[in-house]
Amino acid sequence: MLNRLTNTLDFQSQALTLRAERQRLISSNIANADTPGYVARDMDFASALRQATGQTAVPGQMTATRAGHIQPAAGALAPSGLRYATAAQTNLDRNSVDMDRERASFAENSVKYEATLRFLNGQIRSLGDAMKSPSQG
Repeated sequence: MLNRLTNTLDFQSQALTLRAERQRLISSNIANADTPGYVARDMDFASALRQATGQTAVPGQMTATRAGHIQPAAGALAPSGLRYATAAQTNLDRNSVDMDRERASFAENSVKYEATLRFLNGQIRSLGDAMKSPSQG
């Protein structure tokens, strides 16, 4: 019973953690916009979320052949899940940060992070209301 109540919260918390990680990556790209040779990084959010929630296997994860084998917890983002951004145009310093793309990604990710927070807050509020006794209403 408790698993059904927490499954959605677990999913949203994983999404929130991945959104924060993506925000960190985008911020790093923006901070290194003038660094010669810097290659921008990003993640495939949908793929990372599937890995974090255990819907797909984490690359490099070992197969458990016996019940006693210990597996790493789902939710670990493998460094191989990060992608390099391709440069929109060639630069003399070989920096692949496109500030327009990074600003747009930053804004989009910020809005989605806020939406996830609001959704999570609403779910917690609903659960709290459901647990109140009728006399507290």
